Amino acid sequence: MNSTDTTAGPDQPSSDQPSSDRSGSAQRSGDGDLALRMTGVRKTYQLGGEEVVALDHVNLSVGAGEILCLLGPSGSGKTTLCSIAGGLLSATEGEVVVGGQDITHYSERQLSGFRSETVGFVFQAVNLVPFLTARENLLVVDELGRRSGKAARSRADTLLDELSMTDRAKYLPSQLSGGQRQRVAIGRSLMNEPQLVLFDEPTSALDTKLGEQVMDLIQSEMRQRGTAAIIVTHDDRITRYADRTVHIIDGKLDA
Repeated sequence: MNSTDTTAGPDQPSSDQPSSDRSGSAQRSGDGDLALRMTGVRKTYQLGGEEVVALDHVNLSVGAGEILCLLGPSGSGKTTLCSIAGGLLSATEGEVVVGGQDITHYSERQLSGFRSETVGFVFQAVNLVPFLTARENLLVVDELGRRSGKAARSRADTLLDELSMTDRAKYLPSQLSGGQRQRVAIGRSLMNEPQLVLFDEPTSALDTKLGEQVMDLIQSEMRQRGTAAIIVTHDDRITRYADRTVHIIDGKLDA
């Protein structure tokens, strides 16, 4: 199997899209109803003089507001796929369109701006800044984004309230439970009102009960905002929270 076409619906979007604008402005594509489109994406690395294939001609579409579960074992390529979708890595081959932006040929500077405005991340290790409070961990996102001052503080307070974390707003990460830290991380990922949020093993460090609570919260928050999400996991119990599950093995997708 050299290529798998895993789309968000019956209407396959055309791959005949204009290329990225390398001058610095965002190039819009025709994918208005898609949060993500990856076409023929391949990612390789050189290791000891040999080519290692992390992703093998991946075709994937995620609809606006869709929750996709990307299920696969360790080393299957799922984190690499999310990293490319989020502009943390560039594809070796293929085309990547996120939120209508063709980011395939973006420079590092363009990708930095794209990440601050278009996508949100919740990492496996949460990665909260340890010397900042819960509220400050949300506000630091908008220092690099479109809001500042009163608007940013209002956005942070609203999210903390929705996540039932208002009474923990001034707590440091070390003073929070694992579930509370995940709530802060979810709030941080939503500060820039992204079109796509990427979750990397969001429940791996939590017990079953807390994991279910976090997944209920993720599902609720994404549904409420109509925000698309990719949830990377090796745990098939997570699939029930998604609209669709795609399996990945050895860098290849299989719906």
